[in-house]
Amino acid sequence: MELILKEIERALDTKLYYLALQASLTLPDICGALQSNDGEANKHKYIAWYDTYAKEPGNLSISGKDCYYFRCSYVHQAQTTHENSTYSRIIFLAPACHGIIMHNNVINGALNIDVKLFCNNILNAVRKWQKSIKNNENYKRNYKNLIKLYPDGLSPYITGIPVIS
Repeated sequence: MELILKEIERALDTKLYYLALQASLTLPDICGALQSNDGEANKHKYIAWYDTYAKEPGNLSISGKDCYYFRCSYVHQAQTTHENSTYSRIIFLAPACHGIIMHNNVINGALNIDVKLFCNNILNAVRKWQKSIKNNENYKRNYKNLIKLYPDGLSPYITGIPVIS
């Protein structure tokens, strides 16, 4: 899991905001599945995980439900609107070099979120959550199947070169 989080951080550091945002939006799915009985992701697990671990304080912070709908529209259709969203659209702002931060505010019905603050918030939530759940039986069972890097390959399939599986 840490490899995934580190790659999102590297994407943010190199201003690959589309990649960082898309990967960050999948983390509540992954975490919800890891802590579940069946090891599977779904809408309800996503929303519950996000609202419990990643929702920032305040009325304008994106809810788990709106985050889920944004995730669906962004990851599957490359869009920033969803018919079930509370907002007309969700706008993620790239960090400005002149120091102005727009985060968790609404302009003309659109929720504005700073992409680095959002992604880092989810990364921090995942790390905190992992520490709290590391001894949970569902987590331990499901974590064994999490995608990971095998630096020397994965026998009996491919050996001698790095493999992600």
